[in-house]
Amino acid sequence: MSHKKSMQTQDHTETNNQITDPEVVATAKRRRFNAADKLRILEEAEQCTEPGQIGALLRREGLYSSHLSRWRKWRRRLQAKKSLPQNGSSVKDELVKLQLENTQLRNRLEQAELIIDVQKKLSQLLGLTQQMQKGENV
Repeated sequence: MSHKKSMQTQDHTETNNQITDPEVVATAKRRRFNAADKLRILEEAEQCTEPGQIGALLRREGLYSSHLSRWRKWRRRLQAKKSLPQNGSSVKDELVKLQLENTQLRNRLEQAELIIDVQKKLSQLLGLTQQMQKGENV
């Protein structure tokens, strides 16, 4: 009997050692999308015209609508950065270009003011301003 008892105890111990929890605990992993994937998905979302197409796209890709919102903001910031000059030399070039444009606009303004002054003097010599004032009173 003692042999049977020890065998049962041994079997019970082996069974306890062999039985493990069958549930597999999944650790959440944050998915990361590279720029090409983000742009591809945004492009697909923009091509959706029918009701429910964006929802189907989001389900297929495993995304939320907030992803699209954040990615659209990211794309706008990226496009704004691309439109700005990237290195120091192009910033200097842009500054020189703007200064030249500023000088040209100032010259045009001076010409316009000179023309207006001449027109005023001519209208005074011809008496047009007095006629205009009389016409306003009538």
